[in-house]
Amino acid sequence: QVRLVESGGGLVQPGGSLRLSCVASGSILSINVMGWYRQEPEKQRELVAQITSGGSTNYADSVKGRFTISRDSAKNTVLLQMNSLKPEDTAVYYCNVAGRRNVWANFNSWGQGTQVTVSS
Repeated sequence: QVRLVESGGGLVQPGGSLRLSCVASGSILSINVMGWYRQEPEKQRELVAQITSGGSTNYADSVKGRFTISRDSAKNTVLLQMNSLKPEDTAVYYCNVAGRRNVWANFNSWGQGTQVTVSS
């Protein structure tokens, strides 16, 4: 079992910043991809940013230049630094981690979600 614990959400004014953190623990042999998704009410979950084990990153067009994803492989941690936040960034943000649990099994785990609200 792989468990993800997220932190860092909250209420912020437009133009402000927040940093989300996600720590993976449990039966983990290796991690391939770590990422953040978000979901607004009655909408589909969408990719915000991903980072691979090699350090390659991928961002949604709507957050490019404002959000930065990074990872600490030694601590199985992924961070999302969110700057210049806009009201349209308001959503529940979910951490996602995929990798290998052991030589026989992969895993793809989700966090419980953390609310980010951008409002004046």
